[in-house]
Amino acid sequence: MPNQPLGGNDMPRFAGPNTFMRLPAQDTAEGLDVAFVGVPMDIGTSWRPGTRFGPKAIRAESAMLRPYNMGTGAAPFDGLTCADIGDVAVNTFDLKDSVVRITRAYEAILAHGAVPMTMGGDHTLTLPILRAMAAKHGPVGLIHVDAHADINDTMFGEAIAHGTPFRRAHDEGLIAPDRVWQIGLRGTGYSAGDFDEARGWGFTVVPAEECWHRSLTPLAARIRAGIGRSPVYVSYDIDSLDPAYAPGTGTPEIAGLTTPQAVELIRGLRGLDIVGADLVEVSPAYDPSGNTALTGANLLYEMLCVLPGVPYRSRPGGA
Repeated sequence: MPNQPLGGNDMPRFAGPNTFMRLPAQDTAEGLDVAFVGVPMDIGTSWRPGTRFGPKAIRAESAMLRPYNMGTGAAPFDGLTCADIGDVAVNTFDLKDSVVRITRAYEAILAHGAVPMTMGGDHTLTLPILRAMAAKHGPVGLIHVDAHADINDTMFGEAIAHGTPFRRAHDEGLIAPDRVWQIGLRGTGYSAGDFDEARGWGFTVVPAEECWHRSLTPLAARIRAGIGRSPVYVSYDIDSLDPAYAPGTGTPEIAGLTTPQAVELIRGLRGLDIVGADLVEVSPAYDPSGNTALTGANLLYEMLCVLPGVPYRSRPGGA
């Protein structure tokens, strides 16, 4: 049987290994279908630091998660071999070197045939991951859920930072523009047309205002239809959520998505060829309650549940 999370009746949930969902730990992705990996980095941030502690906090809060998804019937650990392979050894003092290190680490994960599920870390990390993804799959589709478009050309003259990854990914041909969806964008900008440039490249941009007071299940259906069977990467910034739900992040914006909307959207992606996913920008120091990291852990679990190859069990009294 594939690896199972350590159960709460075998070891109290406040004890045991500090791995995602208390899964087994291993050094590489060899033999895995899914590799959980941390990128503890905040040297690409522009406002509040602290995301270097995100992976550790997400792992800690994930100890409450159980293997069976009661809402959907997903049983990911019955069909996929999963483990936590630890953290990428980023260079605390050099962002450019860290980007190179991340790409190399993900090239190794992909060489083993595993799907990487990433705990961040600031959003800079998605660029080097996409470089590894494109080297294997060619330009991939992208589902980017975020308060910010992250398409700046430079930040203080630097081409690589947490506000630039998707411009660089577009410039480098790492993503297929007609299969890129940006969801939840909002807040203030430098010009009235800040979100329009990406539309000109072919991105589909769905501002937060278009999501207010409605289910995101129909939006997920549109995304599935638009992407089809092409490989797609999911990048989920926790600041896409309203800070009432996720205050522990570096660049919060009011009037964001709710947690039920976030879950609806992810569950609606089932059926896509998801080749990797990340959950980024958890900065635990700004949320002493731990709720932001708890939410991040749950959303990463929901993304696991919609990966190809996950079996679904019938639920009593339901589908």
